[in-house]
Amino acid sequence: MLVMCLAIPSKIIKIEDNVATIDVEGVQRKVSLLLLEDAMVGEYVIVHAGFAIQRIDEAAAMETLNLLREAAELVEKGDSNIA
Repeated sequence: MLVMCLAIPSKIIKIEDNVATIDVEGVQRKVSLLLLEDAMVGEYVIVHAGFAIQRIDEAAAMETLNLLREAAELVEKGDSNIA
């Protein structure tokens, strides 16, 4: 069985004591910033296991989010060409 982790870019909307509130398409959650130095509100990050692990620039974040939206739409339509 193939297992993979899908990293979804998340925007930091609030920081308090090394804990960020992130937002993805209106869904918010809290993540640790202990592994990322000098994170700032407004930045996009990749989160794994509750930790922000990497910054990602806004253009790359938007491109990734758009691709994920398109893939979700194809799945909802039942496109049989998705591998």
